[in-house]
Amino acid sequence: MLWVNLIMDTFASLALATEPPTEALLLRNPYGRNKPLISRTMMKNILGHAVYQLTLIFTLLFVGEKMFDIDCGRNAPLHAPPSEHYTIVFNTFVLLQIFNEFNARKIHGERNVFEGVFNNPIFCSIILGTLIVQVLIVHFGGKAFSCVPLTLEQWLWCIFLGLGSLLWGQLVSSVPTSWLKFLKTAGHGTQQEEIPEEELEELKDKDEIDHAEMELRRGQVLWCRSLNRIQTQV
Repeated sequence: MLWVNLIMDTFASLALATEPPTEALLLRNPYGRNKPLISRTMMKNILGHAVYQLTLIFTLLFVGEKMFDIDCGRNAPLHAPPSEHYTIVFNTFVLLQIFNEFNARKIHGERNVFEGVFNNPIFCSIILGTLIVQVLIVHFGGKAFSCVPLTLEQWLWCIFLGLGSLLWGQLVSSVPTSWLKFLKTAGHGTQQEEIPEEELEELKDKDEIDHAEMELRRGQVLWCRSLNRIQTQV
């Protein structure tokens, strides 16, 4: 858990935070001041991937020994040596997080999660480095990480299950957010839910227009200052 929460998640945040801007950002409407931090689309992605990962991990935890024909790790005594069963669960969980980082690159329903991935060398380096460290942990971590070396077939199954998060991401993106009215937003702006929906949409649209006008006026002021400086220099 320390490896996943302290190291992997930290570098994953760094990898996603260094994504270079694209021209598609110019086509996106500005966000209003009362927009929630987590929109319904983001909530759909969070809950959708949580369902897949929890279902898969619990399946491996409770019936994984039958699937792979190995000894069960649940009934082992407290100080028993590491088991293949729990190593597969741990390895699959880590690979799910690694492949889900590609899904996290596109959170607004975009289909191609690999678009422009090679334009971010930091992201590629972190993904590759995490995979290498994970292989070293599984094969050489031993008792310190409660892992045992896995066979090639077991590794292929772990990778296959991890890659499933990419396919599941396409399925989640195919579900229109408009169908999920029961999902709640989170973050700033949720206090306005008491306002009728039609009036709330009008307020949100007004906020977006005000924000755009503010940026336009700021740009006009900068242009005027620049022209005045040029005239002064001339």
